[in-house]
Amino acid sequence: MAAFKSIKSLVPLLDRVLVQRAKAETKTATGIFLPESSVKELNEAKVLAVGPGGLDRDGKRTPMSVQTGDRVLIPQYGGSPIKVGEDEFSLFRDHELLAKIKE
Repeated sequence: MAAFKSIKSLVPLLDRVLVQRAKAETKTATGIFLPESSVKELNEAKVLAVGPGGLDRDGKRTPMSVQTGDRVLIPQYGGSPIKVGEDEFSLFRDHELLAKIKE
């Protein structure tokens, strides 16, 4: 796992997308705290940065399907993990993202 001092120093290349996984609730609606072992990781993430897009056979940029700030559905496994302090992030390729979540 790569470690950096600041996430702002990381700029994705080509068709890569930098995301941060959404944290699962550790407290129920009635105020009961859940143990960490019972809280599953969510497959939802927020897009923090995107690359300029991949290149097609003619050398033209392929537009990215997501933008900074989008909420996306990511695969349970995969991506390249990155750690900044205590925070964890992941880099995925644009085509690896499962869906964009609309508000």
